[in-house]
Amino acid sequence: MLRSVKRYVTRKENTRCLDANCFCREHFTVNRLVEMQPATAKWYDRRDSVFVDFCVEDSKDVKVHFDKSKFDFSCITGTDNIKHQNTVDLFGEIDPKGSKYRRTDRSVLCCLRKAEAGKSWPRLTKDKSKCNWLSVDFNNWKDWEDDSEEDLSSFDKFSEMMNTMGGDDIPDLDGAEEEHDSADNDDEKMPDLE
Repeated sequence: MLRSVKRYVTRKENTRCLDANCFCREHFTVNRLVEMQPATAKWYDRRDSVFVDFCVEDSKDVKVHFDKSKFDFSCITGTDNIKHQNTVDLFGEIDPKGSKYRRTDRSVLCCLRKAEAGKSWPRLTKDKSKCNWLSVDFNNWKDWEDDSEEDLSSFDKFSEMMNTMGGDDIPDLDGAEEEHDSADNDDEKMPDLE
């Protein structure tokens, strides 16, 4: 459900203007009703979990409530204190106690532990209707149903990180640090410019 910012105008009391059609600043105030808006999110499916990444920068007052068949997300973002709220009725059931979330400066990542591991979710929501705030995260999407157990080692490390949810001890998923170090050790002499 999408809720937007609405405005309404009220006449100030004891106004001097007798013109009923006058909308000048002296006689009227513009009040803003700030209602909650859904946060933009991306999701992807894994063998034992579903991940939902809410794209909210500088979030505060983050609240996530997991239930068996749905979860609620709310937060306040930015310097304008924009309020976001999402309620998602899920395609399948999850384990509320095994589900967790992690807040960063740019997003809030929710790890929803599936009640039935190994069952693929074709969509995140129960309804087939398209949510304009939700999209598939193709950068992290993986057809895990055809994968062998050997290919899951980096995912297992990621799952372990989500289980600890402890902070800055994020495991090296791809050996990126080793690649970075080897690139720095490349001390070949560059040819002179002409």
